[in-house]
Amino acid sequence: MMDDSSQFRSPDQLIDALLKEKGWTNRILSLVLGMDETAVSRIVNGKRAIDADLAVVLEEAFCVPAEHFLELQQSYDLSQARLAARHDPVRETRAHLFGKLPVSEMIKRGWINAKDLKDPMVQPELVRFFGVNRVEDIEILPHAAKRTQVNTEATPVQLAWLYRVRKIASEMLVARYSPASAKSAISKLRPLLSSAEEARKVPRILAEHGIRFLVVESLPSAKIDGVCFWLNERSPVIALSMRFDRIDNFWFVLRHELEHVDQRHGAGGMMLDSDLEGDSAGTCEGIAEEERVANAAAAEFCVPQKMLEAFVARKAPMFSERDILAFAKMINVHPGLIAGQLRRRIGRYDRFGNHIVKIRSIVTPNAITDGWGDVVPLGN
Repeated sequence: MMDDSSQFRSPDQLIDALLKEKGWTNRILSLVLGMDETAVSRIVNGKRAIDADLAVVLEEAFCVPAEHFLELQQSYDLSQARLAARHDPVRETRAHLFGKLPVSEMIKRGWINAKDLKDPMVQPELVRFFGVNRVEDIEILPHAAKRTQVNTEATPVQLAWLYRVRKIASEMLVARYSPASAKSAISKLRPLLSSAEEARKVPRILAEHGIRFLVVESLPSAKIDGVCFWLNERSPVIALSMRFDRIDNFWFVLRHELEHVDQRHGAGGMMLDSDLEGDSAGTCEGIAEEERVANAAAAEFCVPQKMLEAFVARKAPMFSERDILAFAKMINVHPGLIAGQLRRRIGRYDRFGNHIVKIRSIVTPNAITDGWGDVVPLGN
């Protein structure tokens, strides 16, 4: 009995072949099925679709699995639908934009001017946001030009954050930058480590040295800590997300980005730094040389590493409150920086929490800040 349905394009073709194989007419089939001859004619001529009930009846009549009839019907219906459907080249574009970009969050944050996802202004606003002429040129879309030149493969969510940072930075006014500016700024920041309140001076010091510094709240799932890039040869930009509101994280990430500026690491593309917590905050293998250098400089800035090694060698595995406070006083840094470096060194991020103070509310009032309810007004 014929059971290879792959050679047929539709169920009626299979039924016609089965009738010829058996030598049956439509009348005989109608008698076998117990159906009106007109109804059988509609089935044989492909004018009635095969549903599950009819497939079971045909299975009994022809000894062909009902699944074969149903699979042929489904395949035929799909091919007909594809022929009838009008190709919409914008559909794939919309899938990328709304499926990958955090459009709802961008609306909520005031980055694009639209009421909701259904607002017809969403796509024109995305064109404006990404600074392109057509929606097809937005960087996250296939074949669109890569404009940010990020040092690593950035996700669409991260790209949205980067574009917001770049737009804000381009409208900032700071002093003129010189090759010595980064080192000079670092030397003036070092005395601020003794007190959390001193961090309020960071934005002013960096601006006086020609470094555009801003804080932009991260987007959900972006996991961005900071970025360094250059608007031009003399316009370095440092942006932090401050997603971890801790004194040790703030100074580590800031000094990390400053090392990128000093070494001109971001001159050829954005140095996007994400997940600087944990192992990647040290000098582990498998990270880019630029990141290893920046990590080492940041750790040394927070706590001189040879002194930390000596401290650990003397006090491990017990680190008393008195020891941490005495060490912090000796090197003139906030105890939270000692605690942060100890956490990284011993891999215990649940320790010394009483020294890890919050710092975002100290930094952001004096910095260009976008997020946590604040939206930076921008020109068109």
